[in-house]
Amino acid sequence: MSTLDLQPTLTGERVRIRPLRSDDFDALYAVASDPEIWAQHPDSRRHERSHFEQAYFNGAMASGGALVVLDRQSNRVIGATRYYDLNTVEREIAIGYTFIETRQWGTGVNAEMKRLMLDHAFTWAKVIWFHVGSKNVRSCRALEKIGARLSHTAPRTVNGVAHAHAYYKIAASEYLSVADTGN
Repeated sequence: MSTLDLQPTLTGERVRIRPLRSDDFDALYAVASDPEIWAQHPDSRRHERSHFEQAYFNGAMASGGALVVLDRQSNRVIGATRYYDLNTVEREIAIGYTFIETRQWGTGVNAEMKRLMLDHAFTWAKVIWFHVGSKNVRSCRALEKIGARLSHTAPRTVNGVAHAHAYYKIAASEYLSVADTGN
């Protein structure tokens, strides 16, 4: 495989992930309008409609790697995520810009979504990165649960403003050993 398909359709037991479309805006904003989702995020205004559209959705549509997450049983939009920062020389990619509705928190949906995305990305990638606001304890813990390790912290610009971020990564060799042991 010469590069990675950044907009696959991936299906798990509870979720289906597919390319984000412009007609997904209303359903996705209905999820994103919950301020609790963004409470620990560096850009805590994303629950505001115009800000969500400009700061998140338009960028997602232009990214070439944006995905919408659907509840497999009801086919209802429950969140979004994306692949980004593709490095074809080092065979690295990042997964992020992820959010899911609060009623899915703690249910295993996020772990299933990440597993599907990791399985897909590791058909090509050697390393997968995650960039998380340093104060987003909930997301940092979720990444650690799926086997990501903190690499370093550094500023990262979000909508023109630098914020402290934690950089997590998983190498293909580490992920395969975790997957093989069932952890």
